Amino acid sequence: MELLFELSREGRKGYRLPGLDVPEVELSEVIPEDYMREDLNLPQLPELEVVRHFTKLSQLNYAIDTTMVPLGSCTMKYNPRINEELANMEGFTGVHPLTPEEFVQGTLRVAYELKELLKELGGFADVSLQPAAGAQGELLGLLLILAYHRDRGNDRKRKILIPDSAHGTNPASASICGFEVVTVKSDKNGELDWDDFMRKLDDETAGLMITNPNTLGIFERKVKEIARELHKKDALLYMDGANFNALVGVARPGDWGVDVMHFNLHKTFSTPHGGGGPGSGPVGVSERLKPYLPVPQVEFDGKRYYLNWDIPKSVGKLLAFYGHFGVWLRSLAYILSYGKEIGKVAKYAVLNARYLRHLLKGTFNDPYSHVPCMHEFVLSATNLLKHKTNAMGVAKRLLDYGFYAPTVYFPLIVREALMIEPTETESPDTLRKFAEALKSIVREARENPERLNKAPFRTPVKRIKEAEANRKPTFRYKG
Repeated sequence: MELLFELSREGRKGYRLPGLDVPEVELSEVIPEDYMREDLNLPQLPELEVVRHFTKLSQLNYAIDTTMVPLGSCTMKYNPRINEELANMEGFTGVHPLTPEEFVQGTLRVAYELKELLKELGGFADVSLQPAAGAQGELLGLLLILAYHRDRGNDRKRKILIPDSAHGTNPASASICGFEVVTVKSDKNGELDWDDFMRKLDDETAGLMITNPNTLGIFERKVKEIARELHKKDALLYMDGANFNALVGVARPGDWGVDVMHFNLHKTFSTPHGGGGPGSGPVGVSERLKPYLPVPQVEFDGKRYYLNWDIPKSVGKLLAFYGHFGVWLRSLAYILSYGKEIGKVAKYAVLNARYLRHLLKGTFNDPYSHVPCMHEFVLSATNLLKHKTNAMGVAKRLLDYGFYAPTVYFPLIVREALMIEPTETESPDTLRKFAEALKSIVREARENPERLNKAPFRTPVKRIKEAEANRKPTFRYKG
């Protein structure tokens, strides 16, 4: 597909400016020469051409509105349009963040009620809505753990234990906060290896970061025992909430002894998050960590909603303002629409994953076939290596079948990993079609593996060299 620059023709334009109603000035009089560009080199096109160009671009997208997006761990599910309508109401979108509290009581009420609902769903003493994304939620969680230990005068707490199946952001967040990362192995069931955990848990351990269900889609059955052993050493349990979709309305991490967890509102509670945003990563905490939450906190005194800045031991602020309000609106609408039946989200997410895993039995290797999965599962394409193709070949070829690809090569402990999460919003018919597409691709791998290695064929961008594209990206058009 041609770029706008390639469609451009000298002298064409698609705009008409209104008459000037202020005194005309030379730009050089108001803008320093160092900041002036001689030639913007913008494309010149009529309005109709521009509209058609961007409409065609939108039709080339793989999106949840057009196809199943089974991204394991990234939870891309359908978001009801009513939530979008609510988030775009003028009374909310037109509010300036510096508006005095007395004029935004409705806005503050939205924040407060969402906070209270997340407290209930997670089983926590309090929640901060401030983090702008899951990764920033991780950062806050670890800053809270750091503040807890420093407040108790314990400078020896410098280690964070992290399972070998963890999200890559976990060790990154711990390192940013100055902790030493200690890896804990997984056992044959895909859970945290108990003996390795106990060997590495010592007086220098500040906490453990765990995901439950973990990134293999397997429930950590010893989570209460893990919390108990950590607390004996005055260490804290952090839970990555990326997979809360499997638990919402059914189980509460706070009841297991989890001290801090970030919620991915953009995964669990209805916000489209493709293309880099938007996100929101509220953090729930136990009583141990409540004194250190960031300022301000939204509170209600029985008559009015207000921002509480009086938190003496607070770790401070994470954002210039308070958080991603549009994401909160969608999430609040999502939770309220389910009401007491919100547990169906988790139940159908698990049911769909187990059904799809059953449909794919024998198609790929299943390294944890002896363990029930939760909302997602990880298969291995090692059975295709003898045919000289791999997981990447499967992922690329799947695009030609009209489906987005699952997460590949993660978690790292599974060779040729295919991490698949159907979510609760997909129908059994769609799951069957998806399974048939994968089975067809495996048959192709046996008969004509080169077809997989050259795929995709029906996309505007064909097979690229991934390593070179990452190391030598082109960000600027050169005509």
